[in-house]
Amino acid sequence: MSLSVQNLTIKSKQSTLLQAMSFDVENGDILSIMGPSGCGKSTLLSAVAGHLSPEFSCQGDIRVNDKSILALPAEKRAVGILFQDDLLFPHLSVWQNLAFGLPDTMSATEKKERALATLEEIELGDIAYKAPDQISGGQRARISLMRTLLSHPKVILLDEPFSKLDKPLRKSFRAFVFKQIKNRNIAAVMVTHDEDDVPVESTLLNWPVAPENAPSTSSPRVGFLRPEQKHA
Repeated sequence: MSLSVQNLTIKSKQSTLLQAMSFDVENGDILSIMGPSGCGKSTLLSAVAGHLSPEFSCQGDIRVNDKSILALPAEKRAVGILFQDDLLFPHLSVWQNLAFGLPDTMSATEKKERALATLEEIELGDIAYKAPDQISGGQRARISLMRTLLSHPKVILLDEPFSKLDKPLRKSFRAFVFKQIKNRNIAAVMVTHDEDDVPVESTLLNWPVAPENAPSTSSPRVGFLRPEQKHA
């Protein structure tokens, strides 16, 4: 079990955003959370990544490979995030953007070699020396994902990463993202408001969970998410 959220409660001074939520995500699997904008999906991702705003308090536990990360700063959690914006550095070339995600233990030469090799792997070697504004939106999206993966995250969070792409590009990029996650055996949590984004075989959690739809049980884990609830 790579990611385990246990009885997680998130509160602000005004309200409770999340109450005793529990779920597990295996390596190579994707938990898809679908709900309308403003319902707190991204706040959950912020809590897992360690970027929760000081206005919120967090109780419960978040564990990666059976070790609690709740008290760790964001940079120590080994959690990657892919946003709807590609967030590439405009002053760096494509290969330099990729190299930015590599660990500092590597030399500059090693970083460049690894970045160039990665571009060849995804058949984008010809854009290595171009600036982000010289490549297509689909190419930028792929570079952004690969930069995140090169940091070797144990968990990856997808915050509506397809929402700004046009329909044909959206479909191909979705397939690319899910293939990369599966191949690297990384646990992933994706939030979206579009059912088309949910991969087949993904566990799907509709957010917020209506109390009348939750089974009667003393276990919040079962009440919020049942393993048999699959999207197919």
